[in-house]
Amino acid sequence: MTVHVTGKVRKPGVYLLPSGARVAEAVAAAGGVKQGVSTGGLNLARRLVDGEQIVVGAPATSMAPAADPASMIIDLNTATPDQLEELPGVGEVLASRIVEFRTTHGGFSSVDQLQQVTGIGPRRYAELKPKVRV
Repeated sequence: MTVHVTGKVRKPGVYLLPSGARVAEAVAAAGGVKQGVSTGGLNLARRLVDGEQIVVGAPATSMAPAADPASMIIDLNTATPDQLEELPGVGEVLASRIVEFRTTHGGFSSVDQLQQVTGIGPRRYAELKPKVRV
């Protein structure tokens, strides 16, 4: 996944990190925080989302609000199991089935293929369709 680390770090920039990486790893990739800077406004244990920007050292009041999981559109081919679990009606078991289908079939070529995952019937598919993409 690709993230942009900016703010009070030694080497701000765009970094490629493995899927499932955490904010702490993104900050470390950017050379760590500058001397005297606090990371108190960051949840260093949070998993990263592809394409996000991490701002280090910004006052909490000026930071952008976190994205509402209900409004996020998740890519079926790159989402982690944890990200898939943010979808309505998707728990640990169904998330692992989606990942297994993706692995077995070389990825999703269309959102419609989600209907082929065991446990996703017409009603659940209707709920998920507007919240996912390929």
